[in-house]
Amino acid sequence: MIDTLPQDPFILVSYVNTLLRDRYTSLDELCQSLDIDCVELEEKLRSIGMKYSALFNRFY
Repeated sequence: MIDTLPQDPFILVSYVNTLLRDRYTSLDELCQSLDIDCVELEEKLRSIGMKYSALFNRFY
């Protein structure tokens, strides 16, 4: 459930990128660990022009 994460998309991208950098090797691993919907997360961040790069394991 994405409601447990910051709701402001700009804060959310910073939070998620920090988790990806420090704790998780992939977006799928992060989503499974936090029990959140990856599609919902990606859509929310896409609304501010961000997309996930598996190569760099971050949103940009």
